[in-house]
Amino acid sequence: MTETTVTVTDSATVQKIFGPSDEYLRIIRRTLKIQVILDDHLLRIRGEDSEMVRKGGLLFEHLLGKISKSREILPDDIQCALSELLASDEVMVVKPLDVYGAKRVRPKTAGQAKYIDLLRKKEIVICTGPAGTGKTFLAVARGVEALKNEGIKKIVLVRPAVEAGENLGFLPGDLNAKINPYLRPLFDALTEMIDRDMLRRCMEDDRVEVIPLAYMRGRTLNNAYMILDEAQNTTIAQMKMFLTRMGTESRIIVCGDVTQVDLPSHKKSGLTDALFRLKRINGIGTIRMNTLDIVRHNLVQQIVNAYEQAGHVVYDPQRDLNEE
Repeated sequence: MTETTVTVTDSATVQKIFGPSDEYLRIIRRTLKIQVILDDHLLRIRGEDSEMVRKGGLLFEHLLGKISKSREILPDDIQCALSELLASDEVMVVKPLDVYGAKRVRPKTAGQAKYIDLLRKKEIVICTGPAGTGKTFLAVARGVEALKNEGIKKIVLVRPAVEAGENLGFLPGDLNAKINPYLRPLFDALTEMIDRDMLRRCMEDDRVEVIPLAYMRGRTLNNAYMILDEAQNTTIAQMKMFLTRMGTESRIIVCGDVTQVDLPSHKKSGLTDALFRLKRINGIGTIRMNTLDIVRHNLVQQIVNAYEQAGHVVYDPQRDLNEE
């Protein structure tokens, strides 16, 4: 049994660290497989695994640092810090994204914390990863923050109109009606952060624009925050076209999942090409999210893992029937 100690100043601090009804404490104990005993002004952290005991000490020191700076501790802070500590010995302190009104968007995983840090530091960021990791949501939140606080004049949300196994031509309505379903996820992300009336005003005065990728051709945008979603479905030429729309004081975020390409088999994805072609340019940040960063329903993570583990195994109903 290994033990380390952390000094706490008062019972109010302990309550904040342990969370309401000791919720945070239970999460920490369960994740790190440690015991945490309060002994006067000492937290005694014990366990069979000395590495987990050491990381437990680092975690509580980190939480005490947040409290000393008058910062609130939320469940997402615990999950994010644990995720980072399990991956390394550091906990990245990332300021929440400041969106509409008093709303804040906080990272929920270590990957999301690194992503937000890149969004604030780099002029171009390319983020890849499976569904549910917050690639587009956090990019939109960062765009709203920049529009609100940092002099960005316009957010442009872009998606390629590529069918995912369905035929666009059979959808009812005119061109705009056909394209709207492809842009719907971007509107959904916006309405999570901006009041609907405010969003309508932003779109009317051209501060927010949601368009298909083809509509970007020939434009140069200054003081703009441009987000390309579902970038795996761009061709190499389309990706080059989008990246070269960048004007002065602009930012570009490219999001996609390289395992979900819906292009014809003879066409190479512009996203995979860009990851290789641009990897040595210092002003471009890249990040690969993984299944640990999935923050949708917990079943989503299990579903993604199941498909990744299956790989390219061919379904054989007779074999599966025999296995049963």
